[in-house]
Amino acid sequence: MKIRFVVAMLAGALLVSACAAKDSGAAQAQPQWTAGKNYFVISPAQPTGHTDKVEVTEVFSYACPHCAHFQPWAQKIKASLPDGAIMDYRPAVFHQSWLPFAKAFYVAKALNLLDETHQALFDALHRDHRPISSLQDLAQFYGNYGVDPQAFLSTAESFMVQTAVTKGVEWERACGVDGTPTIIIDGKYRVTGQSAGGYPQMVELIDWLVKKELAERGKA
Repeated sequence: MKIRFVVAMLAGALLVSACAAKDSGAAQAQPQWTAGKNYFVISPAQPTGHTDKVEVTEVFSYACPHCAHFQPWAQKIKASLPDGAIMDYRPAVFHQSWLPFAKAFYVAKALNLLDETHQALFDALHRDHRPISSLQDLAQFYGNYGVDPQAFLSTAESFMVQTAVTKGVEWERACGVDGTPTIIIDGKYRVTGQSAGGYPQMVELIDWLVKKELAERGKA
């Protein structure tokens, strides 16, 4: 009886040890994201356009080659967002040459053409190397999607679009954006590929931050 008891105790101890090792391995596999290193807290938090959802905003420019390279990852982020989260975009204007592209973005958004033209403009610029740089060039590009070039130009220079560009730049500055692509989560957190350790890690970190926000809202 004593031998059986000792064997049973040893078996139980081994099982507990194995479970503990498994739990320890899972804990080690979980990335440890650090504020101020992997992501940055935006203070004060900035308002978003979707108060009922956790907004994941890509700050980008069509003229930015890094943003073009990031597009497959941006699409992966968008496709993997859980219920209660939504993807949005804001164009940056770090150079005067980027201004026409920012205006074009807001025209396309106003015309509900972003889904159709967002990736297409990246492809035209960075895959096909089409000479698109001015508003006139962009008017011809969007003309391929049923937009009258003159209507495009007048809308691009309208007060509505000018205001959208100005407010977008002010919002990005308040979020501390100093490069593209940058991801802002719910106006509270700023993430870049460099801070996350690469684009694949960036996708994981954004997923973690989105779920963190949803949990705080009681929607996880």
